[in-house]
Parts: sequence; C-alpha cells; structure tokens
Amino acid sequence: MPPVRLLCLAVATALPAAALADQPAAEEARIERMDTVVVTGVAPSSPLTFVTDPKQPRQPVPASDAADYLKTIPGFAAIRSGGSNGDPVLRGQSGSRLSLLVNGGAMLGACPARMDAPSSYIAPQNFDALTVIKGPQTVLWGPVASAGTVLFERETERFDTPGVRAQGSALVGSFGRNEQTLDVAAGGPAAYARLNANRSEQDDYEDGDGETVPSLWRKWNADAAFGVTPDADTRIELSAGAGDGKARYAGRGMDGTRFRRESLGLRIEKQNVGGVLDAVDARAYYNHADHIMDNYGLREPDPTGPMPTAMLAAVDRRTVGARVAATFRWDATELATGVDAERSDHRNGTAMLPGMANGWDPDARFSRVGVFGEARVALSAQDRLVAGARIDRAAVADRRATVGGMDMGGDDGMGGGMDMGMDDGMAMAMPNPTAGRRREDTLTAGFLRIEHALAGTPVQVHAGVGRSERMPDYWELFSPTLGPEGAVNAFAAVRPETTTQLDLGLTYRSARAEAWVSAYAGRQDDFILFDYLAGGAMGDTTRARNVDADIRGGELGGSMRLGAAWTVDGSLAYAWAGNRDDGEALPQIPPLEARLGVAWARGPWSAGAQVRGVRAQDRVATGRGNVVGRDLGPSKGFAVTSANAAWRVDARWTLAAGIDNLFDRRYAEHLNLAGDAGFGYPAEPVRIGEPGRTLWARVDFGY
Repeated sequence: MPPVRLLCLAVATALPAAALADQPAAEEARIERMDTVVVTGVAPSSPLTFVTDPKQPRQPVPASDAADYLKTIPGFAAIRSGGSNGDPVLRGQSGSRLSLLVNGGAMLGACPARMDAPSSYIAPQNFDALTVIKGPQTVLWGPVASAGTVLFERETERFDTPGVRAQGSALVGSFGRNEQTLDVAAGGPAAYARLNANRSEQDDYEDGDGETVPSLWRKWNADAAFGVTPDADTRIELSAGAGDGKARYAGRGMDGTRFRRESLGLRIEKQNVGGVLDAVDARAYYNHADHIMDNYGLREPDPTGPMPTAMLAAVDRRTVGARVAATFRWDATELATGVDAERSDHRNGTAMLPGMANGWDPDARFSRVGVFGEARVALSAQDRLVAGARIDRAAVADRRATVGGMDMGGDDGMGGGMDMGMDDGMAMAMPNPTAGRRREDTLTAGFLRIEHALAGTPVQVHAGVGRSERMPDYWELFSPTLGPEGAVNAFAAVRPETTTQLDLGLTYRSARAEAWVSAYAGRQDDFILFDYLAGGAMGDTTRARNVDADIRGGELGGSMRLGAAWTVDGSLAYAWAGNRDDGEALPQIPPLEARLGVAWARGPWSAGAQVRGVRAQDRVATGRGNVVGRDLGPSKGFAVTSANAAWRVDARWTLAAGIDNLFDRRYAEHLNLAGDAGFGYPAEPVRIGEPGRTLWARVDFGY
C-alpha cells in the first residue's frame, strides 16, 4: 500500500487506544452510541424475512457488488471468478431461482454465461434497505423464485422543513482498494431531489500464498431522483441512473470491459386513501445492460487457447416493466393485490474482432403478465395466517436465425452455443430449427404460512408451505450447446421447473438475547441441470436437461449481550440437494458454514472480530453444474479470522478499520470457477484463491 494509505490506516486503527477520559462528560454524553460493524449477519425481522441497512459497515471489507454483500448473510454464498462480480447463491440455488430486484424492477444481465450477473450492476451502499425473503414465501414481487427474493430499495425521507441531508464514505485498502460514496438529498414539504453515487476500484490481489490472482475492477454508479409530495400521503418520484465498469477474471477466457447500465423509473404512491383502501403503489421501470467481453483489453490473448488472437463479444438486454398494487385493510385482515408485467429483449453484437463495425442481432424476447394477492389475517392475539397466490402468463420467442456460431463453453465468459453472427468462415453457423418459434406457459404459485407467538414467552414459531413454477430463463434456453436427448435444442424441450417446499422456524427475542432457526425441505420437479461434456478446441459442450431433485437444509443464528459492552453472536448455514434421476448430488451446493463473532462497544468506540469456518465439501457431481460453472470435485475446508475497530468522532464523523484474513491463509471457496490457464494456472482446474491478509480503513460522514 502507498505510504499515505498506510498512514490513514494506522491512525484509524490506533484511535481506539487514545484516552477518552480527557473529554468532558457532557461531550461524551452528546455523542450517540454507534452501531458496531456487523460481523456475522442479521436476525430475521419477521419469519423468513431479513431486513438490513446496506450502508452499514460490514466485515469483511465493504462489498463491491450485491453478491459480495449478500454472502455475509447466513444462507448465502457466491460463485467466485475473481475479485468482483460473483453470482449469488441462496440455499444452494442460483440464477433466476433467486430474484434480485432494484426498487421493484429487474436489472437483468446480458452475458450468456452470466459474466455480468444481475448482482454486478448493483452497488449495495447506494440503497437504504435490503430485504431478503427466503423460500417461495411471497407472491408480491413477480414470478415466485424458489430460493428467495432480494429487494434493494431507496426510500427518501420526507422533508418537514426546507433542508439538506448528506451521507458519504471513503475507503482505502490493500491491493489498491479505493472507494467513495455520496448520498445527498435536498428539499422541502412539497418536493425533493436526491443523488446517490459511488466509485470503486481494486487491483489484482494476492492470495495467502502470495500468488497474484487476476481480479482488477473499476466501477461507478450514479442515480438521481426528483420527487413531488403534494401532501403527507402522496409521493410522485421520477428517477434515472447510469453506471459502467470493467473487471478482470481469473476463471474465464475473457474479461468484462464494459458493464454499462442505464435505468429509468417512475413511482406513484398514495397512503391513507380512505375506507378499506389503505394504499396504492404504482411503478414503472426501464433497465438497459450493455456488456462487452474481450480477451485483449485487460490481458494478453493466449496463443495456445481457443482464442489465440484478439476477439470481443458484445451483448445487450433491455428490460421494461410495470407494477400496480393496492393494499386493503379491514378488521384483522390486510390484503395486497395487483398486477405486474415485464418484457425483456436480448441482442448479440456481430463484431468479433477489434475495429470491426458492430451491428445487432436480436436473439430472444421474454414477456409476461401476472396477477397476485397476498393476505395477512390476525386469527387471535397469538396467531396469524399469511397466504398468497399468483398466476403468470409467460412467453419467450426464439429470434435466432442461426445457431452454433462460436461455442466457447459455459466457463469462459461467452456461453455455450452462443451465435456470434459469424459469416466470415471463422465459425460454423447452422440454421436454427426453432427460429421464429414462441413458447407460452401459464405459471402458478402460492404459499400458506401460520405464525404463532407462544403466550407469555418471547418465542414465535412458524410453518409454511410454498409452491412455485419457473419458466426457464435466457441462460437455460439459449446458452446450452445441446438440449435434452432427442431434442433439436434447449429452447424446444427444456421444461418449466416446479418447486414445492416446507419451511419451519422459530425466533426468540429478549432484552439481552435473540436466537432464530429456520429449516426447509422441498422437492423440485424438472430441475434444470447442465451437463458439461468433453469439448474440442473451442471449449466444452453443454447440455441442458430436466431432472427431479430433493433439497433440504437450514440456518440458525443468535446473539447475546454480555454486560453493557460485549456482544457475542454466531450463525450456521447448511444446504443439501440430491438428483433423484441420476442417484447423485446436485452440483454447485455450498458446504456447511459457521460464523462466530464478538463485538465490544462503549461510548463512541467499538471493536469486533469474526471467525468464519467452512467445512470440506465432498458431495459433488463432477462435470455437472449450471450456466455459470460446474462442480470441480471435492474441496477443502478452511477457517478465516478477521477483526475491526471503529470510532465515532462526533455525531457526523465515524472512522472504521479492519483486517480480513488476519493470519494470511491460502483458501478457496467451493463454488469457484477454475483459474484460467491463460493466466498461468495449470491446465487442470485449480480453484481460485481468495485474498490474503487485507487491510482497510473507512471514514463515514453524515449531515
């Protein structure tokens, strides 16, 4: 690290050792107690629902994207390919089995191999609230995702009097980590304007053995909103946003040199409408992802690999949608009901070589419309019933004239069977047997949950059953080289996936302690599985097919205050999945993971430490996976220790610092794209090592 950053880090780390006794008692009392850096996760705010503030400092080093942030919550993991832009996994399920929404709208990536997963376009610190709903236990936010629903939301506080509010942070750290965020809002009772912006970068890091891992990234995001509040119950908000970035990957044959995002949104909400109609919420959104991959901007082409010369691929995806929901209240019942719709268009660029003129070939159009209703009924002082149902009419059109093109396999960043529009003899493109065809399906989903508070105790239990039907997504219909046996391609024959799941849980809250446990067991019919078959010079061949599967697992956590200053907390997460058709494990299932943390806080000072332990994973299905990656075989367990300290200087300024991987261990996650041989990794798959000892310091301010 440069000397100036080392100096900043040393000062921030040493501050807690300074004597506080010299401060006047009145000044010490004036400084509010600061929340400690979160080290293990958060407890559920209600059954299966977790709500947290993504602006709050967390250990390890503050996240670079949504996947990086989510993996700090029990039950989440991420498929790793280097320093940033991992793909989030909840309870062993990834892709569109996990729904990520931004202000109620979908921000979908474009890469056929999910190099730009939806999470890569989300900067968590630019949002006010993060809500996670585990399992198929809500129908309010589009087609029900079997793993869960994640909501990143901005909620601008109203201005009772004219004024300005500002919040921001700056971070420095090892391996060139540098980040700045700004959130400023100004307004009055009748209107407001708000700007959220962040910039983040890091160079290649070194793992615990001192080996350099290709992992550089540069990112920025900016979002602006203007709102009108004609009265205390009405808000009309127009928003716009943009972002871009680049990322070097250790586990792919190409890097991402453009992650351009454009977003527009309109929201109209009315509270306290009158009578039984309590509220109306209407939203519309537009999101555009413009993504470029190449093998020369951030690396040198590998002369021995499938792309020995400079090549690029351009893709984009435009998603538009709308949602109108009304909330009714009467007696002991609350009902939210409405309609939502969405359309998404995907295109491939025809340019393959630097300097070529780029055109666009549309290849897929997805559309759907759905209706939903979700009710909460207080049956008694201790019992509540929560239930919901929805129905969607979904369609997808195959707009590819040809298929085959350049098959680079699912691990290399370009996607199996991707039609690159090649007409120059460099690749064999064949007529598409499903050109112009349209698939339509009616998808149903619903859930029922009972919540019971044990009389006279701080304990609540819940039991729920949910069912969801999922349309195959873009990556499952258009990325595979092959479809099921006997089918002309995946588009023609891969069936929708159905999940039926039982969720059970218990929460305990008292003045000094809280604990929670949740367990699930389910059956997935027509689970969409990828087989990675032996490939030729141009990469692996992938086949998408349906199998029947069983899933089960759970999470638990708790915290306890020990005296006035100390808190101990911990969590445990476990996922298991079996392929009933083939009599083996489902691939890409994270191993058992445990976290134990201790935190100390007194006045403006706080400190904490965490031990994260991950068990070895030997239940694998080698050669099978999803569009992002495949099982590479058994993985080793590991344990990593991290520590942090913080000082709230006054009501406006806070300094925090931390050390991740304190003992500089060399370790690798089970969910991992193998290091790419073009970067000097062995030809056989070797898991990408995680960062070695990492130091960071952060300053936060609020006005």
